[in-house]
Amino acid sequence: MAQASSSSSLLVAPFAAMEIEFDMPDFLRVHKSGRVDRLGGTETVPPSPSGDPANGVASKDIVLDPAANITARLYLPDAAAEPGKKFPVVVFFHGGAFFIESTASPIYHRYAASLAAAVPAVVVSVEYRLAPEHPLPAAYDDAFAALKAVVALCCPDGAEPWLAAHGDASRLCLVGDSAGANMAHNTAIRLRKEPIDGYGDRVSGVALLHSYFWGTERVGCEPLYAPFDMDRVWDVACGGRFGRDHPYINPASSPEEWRQLGCGRVLVTTAELCWFVERARAYPEGIKACGWDGELEFYETKGEDHTYFLFRPDCENAAKELAVVADFVRRS
Repeated sequence: MAQASSSSSLLVAPFAAMEIEFDMPDFLRVHKSGRVDRLGGTETVPPSPSGDPANGVASKDIVLDPAANITARLYLPDAAAEPGKKFPVVVFFHGGAFFIESTASPIYHRYAASLAAAVPAVVVSVEYRLAPEHPLPAAYDDAFAALKAVVALCCPDGAEPWLAAHGDASRLCLVGDSAGANMAHNTAIRLRKEPIDGYGDRVSGVALLHSYFWGTERVGCEPLYAPFDMDRVWDVACGGRFGRDHPYINPASSPEEWRQLGCGRVLVTTAELCWFVERARAYPEGIKACGWDGELEFYETKGEDHTYFLFRPDCENAAKELAVVADFVRRS
């Protein structure tokens, strides 16, 4: 009986492998049948409406755009106890290769709350549609719709009281990590093309944390630190709609568009062992070379890997990087 079971398992494994369309270990598995298995990023934690005991930051889940069904987790710093006090606004996009994670993921809930406390700022962590069920540009469309909704809600008569009372849209920063950094970049690009009525075509700043960019021509030592077939990852994320050098994934492929980035200040952070470190190092020189005339800051952490600060938030390097991001937002 035991021998039969062993033989059966040996036959099943190759058969199962034949049925898999795409496999990204620890992230996603897509079956030829259309079934999608998320292998990580599915754990969630509730918001803290009464305030997080660790930092005093209150949080709640809200609907940003009812028509588009776009939601967010909103964070209000303890300093907002002072009536009428205004804060910078962070519109935050989580990472996860466009495939996994959510605003309620423990790592992102903690990071957003920590950033809200460190600045202090009102942080809007945006929920967006995930690939492959919703291939790009779905996430980009949700990101831009979220930005427009946040700007509107920061008005004194806005429907969301935390944003209406405490959000200063003139000091708004787009912030994201990994795929979320890609979204922040592309949202700022779109803003120049589609200005928001009554607001304009620029946000105060864009912070790109360990950003996910790629391209057909390798930069530096790529793909030395990439554990996945990054070309294939992009193909699946966009459903094959956009080439591997489309400006969405490779800003350098369109200097004319890159120079139109809709902000006056950019912060690029990365880590020495990050999968995309070469792209991050090339971003400052590239955007300046194409004629963008804003202020740029660059910060690299030695000896760390991709988005280490999410998984080891209490380490010294994570605290330093958080301080850099908080200072950038605070000066918006």
